[in-house]
Amino acid sequence: MAALAPGKAAPAISLENTNSQEVSLADALEKGPVLAAFFKVNCPTCQFTFPFLERMYEMYGGSKVTFWGVSQNNARDTRDFMKEFGIKFPMLIDKDGFAASNRYGITNVPTLFLISPDGKIQVTSVGFAKADLENIAAEAARATGTPAKPLFKPAEMIPEYKPG
Repeated sequence: MAALAPGKAAPAISLENTNSQEVSLADALEKGPVLAAFFKVNCPTCQFTFPFLERMYEMYGGSKVTFWGVSQNNARDTRDFMKEFGIKFPMLIDKDGFAASNRYGITNVPTLFLISPDGKIQVTSVGFAKADLENIAAEAARATGTPAKPLFKPAEMIPEYKPG
């Protein structure tokens, strides 16, 4: 089964964050779009991608756009990942057989879903795809009513794609 495609309804998510507090997709969507980034802490492509997601979070995260990492690891390892890679946006723990990952059809990580407030998947991105991240950043800017800013710096050597 492949990751859910744009236009599909996003399955409900109700998971604990790294502080053992339950959060739900339904509650988050009341504020605006949600970026859910499924990952594993030992995945090299995830380690490459997440600092760019953090950069996007710093530009657009907050009251109108929710950013979540959905970890396939335990809370301790996930907190260590956050510290090592400077991630400040919330991380959720997909435990108990990866129920959320399975509902979203995750076969590779990272897999990102931008979910619109109506509960439909707007963007699906598997692995690191530069164009997809730029598209997600543009949608986040639109949702916040702010001008889009470049996600990647001119001096950075960024590949177009890295498989997950």
